[in-house]
Amino acid sequence: MTDKKRTDAEWRSTLSSEQYRILRQAGTEPPGSGELNHEKRDGEYRCAGCGTKLFDSNAKYDSGSGWPSFTDAADGDAVSEHADQSHGMTRVEIRCSACEGHLGHVFPDGPGPSGLRYCVNSASLDFMPEDDD
Repeated sequence: MTDKKRTDAEWRSTLSSEQYRILRQAGTEPPGSGELNHEKRDGEYRCAGCGTKLFDSNAKYDSGSGWPSFTDAADGDAVSEHADQSHGMTRVEIRCSACEGHLGHVFPDGPGPSGLRYCVNSASLDFMPEDDD
């Protein structure tokens, strides 16, 4: 489902205030506060704004950062990267490619073959356990 054409009022009416702050205003939840940080079940992580599949549980790992972390996106086109010069830092912001919702940032300090750490706000994600259809 692609929702790029939603108005601000539509986003506000469909998202919680925390989801809106993060997805639409590029906010960040405090480290360790997100409900998905310690999620261990098999399943997939979808955009809380539009439902696009973003990450698989087999790419999730405990980075110790306080946010859910992944070594790779579920699909090369699911997540887009954007330069972020905010807060006096240079980082790479990640957004849902379908609705342009802010997810978090990607860093080059992750494990495995990709060497990447997709550091994602829990509020920007919906978790769908594998046993649910």
